[in-house]
Amino acid sequence: MLTWLADLSHVAGIFNLFRYLTFRTLGAATTGLLLVFFFGPMIISALRLKQGKGQPIRADGPASHLLTKKGTPTMGGLMILFGLFASSLLWASLESPYVWIVLFVTAGFAAIGFYDDYLKVTKQSHKGFSGRARLAAEFLIAFVACYAIMRVDAVGATSLALPFYNGYVVDLGWGFLLFGPFVIVAFGNAVNLTDGLDGLAIVPVMIAAATLGLIAYFAGNLLYSHYLLINHVPLAGDLMVICGAMIGAGVGFLWFNAPPAQIFMGDTGSLALGGLLGVTAVAIKHEFVLAIIGGLFVIEALSVVVQVASFKLTGKRVFRMAPIHHHFEQLGWSEPQIVMRFWIIAFVLAMIGLATLKLR
Repeated sequence: MLTWLADLSHVAGIFNLFRYLTFRTLGAATTGLLLVFFFGPMIISALRLKQGKGQPIRADGPASHLLTKKGTPTMGGLMILFGLFASSLLWASLESPYVWIVLFVTAGFAAIGFYDDYLKVTKQSHKGFSGRARLAAEFLIAFVACYAIMRVDAVGATSLALPFYNGYVVDLGWGFLLFGPFVIVAFGNAVNLTDGLDGLAIVPVMIAAATLGLIAYFAGNLLYSHYLLINHVPLAGDLMVICGAMIGAGVGFLWFNAPPAQIFMGDTGSLALGGLLGVTAVAIKHEFVLAIIGGLFVIEALSVVVQVASFKLTGKRVFRMAPIHHHFEQLGWSEPQIVMRFWIIAFVLAMIGLATLKLR
């Protein structure tokens, strides 16, 4: 919205700053941080008043969770989304179709997560939204988003790109409407599964967002994309602004989510943020790089898949508890140990993901 101020550069040179993605990204991050930081306490108080007993805690988890986390309100993702949407609409170029596509998926997945959280809180049960109905709704939203990406008609919009390879491998054609939604839905749920300890999901999400935002900046710039030998995606640069807004809002949320958490992000936040990362990667044609950058989320999701498959096929469990962060809790690791070590893993994987930009 503020990009129109760049037209006033003939009046005062300072308005020319609004042409620069880097300046607008910093503005979005700062705005998101301040909005969440100042309005967060009011949102937490309102959610605590409405929810009463807060999010139901898994009885099969560590006993300490029932003592320290019981009564903590959920749906804290509303705080992040408030900062994210307000700052994105303020600082991003609304002429970019990718901005609207990413915000559409984020809002849609947030609505699904909110309904799931609402059912869990009101019923005081872990059984929220029907699994099949939830996945169907997620795929529908992701399908619409991927169709919109196709309609943008950018070169390579339906093509497959691989790390360490220059150019597109194959044009998926209409098959993109199967591949793209799978990536978005899979990553949304992977982040959702990771959100099980205070601060565990939000920092890796911010790390992944920073990495994808940087790649979006390069992909949207013709000179940088040619220099790095990555595929050029016109108008995708403003996704960097959205990622910046997400990081700012995430930092604000972390202030309240740091152990011991005053609020959980819930499915409202984790599903929405995972969807945001997934659709951003699809838009800039870095779906496979996302699997590296967000490798922590992939590991968490795979641990659940392996656990369920093993138990159904053999009657035995591979892990003491899934997702895998609970396995380490059962082994005696403290919550801060798990969280900090997983953050380190997320950072290392992000660096490896960035390295793929030049290793082609």
